[in-house]
Amino acid sequence: MKPSLKISAICGLLLSSGAVYAQAESTDTQAPLSENMAQLIAQGKYLAAAGDCSGCHTIDSGQVYGGGRAFDTPFGTLYSTNISSDKQHGIGNYSYQQFVDAVRNGVAPKGNLYPAMPYTSYHRINDHDMHALYAYFMQTKPATQPNRENGIGFPFNIRMGLKVWNLIAFDKPTFIPTADKTPLWNRGKYLVQGLGHCGECHTPRNFMMATEQQHALEGAVVNNLNAPNITSKNLAQEHWTFNNLAQFLKTGQSPKGTAFNDMFIVEKHSLTQLDDHDITAITSYLLNQTQPPQSAVAQPKLTSLVTSQFDIKLPGYRIYMDKCSGCHGQNGQGTPNVAPALENNATIANSNIFNTVAVLNNGIERQSYSQNQTYYAMPGYKNSLNDQQMADLITYLHKRFSSQVTTTTAKQVAAVKKQLAND
Repeated sequence: MKPSLKISAICGLLLSSGAVYAQAESTDTQAPLSENMAQLIAQGKYLAAAGDCSGCHTIDSGQVYGGGRAFDTPFGTLYSTNISSDKQHGIGNYSYQQFVDAVRNGVAPKGNLYPAMPYTSYHRINDHDMHALYAYFMQTKPATQPNRENGIGFPFNIRMGLKVWNLIAFDKPTFIPTADKTPLWNRGKYLVQGLGHCGECHTPRNFMMATEQQHALEGAVVNNLNAPNITSKNLAQEHWTFNNLAQFLKTGQSPKGTAFNDMFIVEKHSLTQLDDHDITAITSYLLNQTQPPQSAVAQPKLTSLVTSQFDIKLPGYRIYMDKCSGCHGQNGQGTPNVAPALENNATIANSNIFNTVAVLNNGIERQSYSQNQTYYAMPGYKNSLNDQQMADLITYLHKRFSSQVTTTTAKQVAAVKKQLAND
């Protein structure tokens, strides 16, 4: 699948809503911003980060918010659209109501949006935040990047059918605070369920591609990786502490591993942009815990491990030493800014081997947050490790670096590879 935000109370929210729109829709000249308007735009910028807007609507070779990112779906390829203030290709001509209809309801001036745009989650965004987002997007730098045609075949390219989908699958949820929970916990709920739209990736979907809310946050396969179960029950079973989870959300790394692939994009463009209050709020909601007295964002600690004779005798030991130890270390201690530590790594510790097989099979691209926080690319081994060798390696990783004691079989590896090939 995603994110959060801290919202300061804005007195007056502007002199009037009409003033917001008049300022936002001015064209050639930029009048000096009032203090309230400048504050509103700053808030909207923060909220846009919480919603991961640039992560989905910006490509490496394009302009910010210029669109063009590809999303592979069972029905074809969708491309994100230009959402900059450009009046020809973007949303610069949108009225406030048109903006609300697109973000909250999935209905743009040119027709219904595909639910790859997470309006089913964004419907929970409150009115104050919608005003701030509108004020911000009307002030963004215009991106002259034209929108790409979607690669959706008949009959799914007929947008009228989306009206039927909305009638059946879109219940237009609103945010309702939980009465017996703290304001911090409810803030986290608002972010996870609304702007963060975490359930869009971490909740399984039915045959209509609608999220199964009775299984909210229980995990789903997205883009050949398993977006894991992030319910409070499962996070507790996997021994995520408040500090570890908060650190992972804030930095993309923790003693339990690092973010990769789609989650890396969410981390880089969204979660790492959020303040500590909102990171703590999300953590409190996901773990269903109150904030611990110490700081929620701790620094990672690498553990020195000692290899036993039992480990050396495992069939996967030699494979690990050959393929993995150069970056992850002979004892799995990791290498700062190169590769994460493997002891208690959340992916390895998971009894579901899907992501472990996917990573070993396909590798991971280089991931860089800054010059001080980066990880090298990891090669894929689908052409150099057969099913039995990969099973032996996973068994070694489980028994060496986690509490998993089961033996992975070649048949299990082959089944995951088949699913990866079919998705």
